[in-house]
Amino acid sequence: MATSSIRRLTGAWGAWLVTLALLASACGGQGGTSTTNTASAPGITATQITIGSHQPLTGPAAPGYSEISKASNAYFQWVNDHGGVYGRTINYLFEDDGYNPANTATVVRKLVLEDKVFAIFNGLGTPTHTAVVDYLNSQKVPDLFVASGCDCWNQPSKWPETFGWQPDYIIEGKITGKYVNDNYSGMKVGYLYQDDDFGQGGVSGLDSQISASSVVGKQKYVPTNTNLGPQIASLQAAGAQVVVLYTIPAFTAIAMLTAAAIHYSPKWVVSSVGADPTTLAGLVQAFSKGAAGASLINGVVTSYYLPSTGDTSNSWINLFKQIHDKYIASLPFDGNVEYGMAVAYSFVLLMKKAGRNPSRQDVINVLDSGKLDPGPGLVPFGYSSSSHLGYQGVQMATIQNGSLQYSGSIYTASVSGSVTACGSCASGAMPANGIP
Repeated sequence: MATSSIRRLTGAWGAWLVTLALLASACGGQGGTSTTNTASAPGITATQITIGSHQPLTGPAAPGYSEISKASNAYFQWVNDHGGVYGRTINYLFEDDGYNPANTATVVRKLVLEDKVFAIFNGLGTPTHTAVVDYLNSQKVPDLFVASGCDCWNQPSKWPETFGWQPDYIIEGKITGKYVNDNYSGMKVGYLYQDDDFGQGGVSGLDSQISASSVVGKQKYVPTNTNLGPQIASLQAAGAQVVVLYTIPAFTAIAMLTAAAIHYSPKWVVSSVGADPTTLAGLVQAFSKGAAGASLINGVVTSYYLPSTGDTSNSWINLFKQIHDKYIASLPFDGNVEYGMAVAYSFVLLMKKAGRNPSRQDVINVLDSGKLDPGPGLVPFGYSSSSHLGYQGVQMATIQNGSLQYSGSIYTASVSGSVTACGSCASGAMPANGIP
């Protein structure tokens, strides 16, 4: 309605219509209906979206995980080179926290207060992100797709800004526990897990499926102590024939090498967090100074929720390999690179759905609506106004000759519910150029 026409309106009906017009221009739905870019929120200008993250570029979690942010940035470069998001480029600032929570608090405050990022994206690690989740929510900064499967992120009433992305460790533990029950019935089982919400969540899921009488030992570690000798010796002494690891990659390699040194050869079942084949093979070789090779990890059972990087028939894998070769060819093409690109795709899709000129609340509203498709993920997301869970399941796989070989059904689960085979689960169709 033209301004001159509005001014001619009189009386109650005129005031009512003016109010509606003003509300429409102020709200405009998700991101508004304008065809012109504006500076709609902190970190969003007419030409750029700036986001930030804390990442372990150094420290105990750096092997493998330091690739993730570089891979996400490569996908963002790909999007930028194809016109960006509504014409805006994505500026991704990722800071090294060394997997140290004290450092995390420092770098995240810098990103929010000095760099004025629109959102924190894919901050990595359970102990590290725990140090900043209260701060981000108090500042109403979108805390998107935390790189951790801790069930703690799924607290919409307490932390409305925070959303997971990868499967919850309890859910993964449940599905892994079902696999152990189905395939290693009657065998003695031991656990080795990181002593934080990561490991404890996995153990909770395992215990819901594996009979207590089958579990002969539960050993834990902290990532500041690389000596796993006592824990592995204890599992061997207990007679554990199957050892389930909830470990980060470096400690998966240390555990397997420590066991090999004392001629202990259990069946290894490893969380998706610590079982990327390329990363694990490299660590085994490096830590053993070449004495052990990739053959040591053949037969390791794990789980995952994205296509195997060795599947050259998969359009998502071919896209990610193309982006890898163009922007980050010096990095291995592995599950960490795939993860980084896949989560970056989810962010770009989210920003597209939030509209041309989104507020911070607009992106939260999109996720709370449950309307984010899984992209390359094998299973759907669990997002809703009452759930901030990411992917809701996994498929079991075996490492053979450097790649994941999937087998059996894809399973979904919930923290409090049962494990269910999902016959309809599969990666979504890839859009043109892999850009939403």
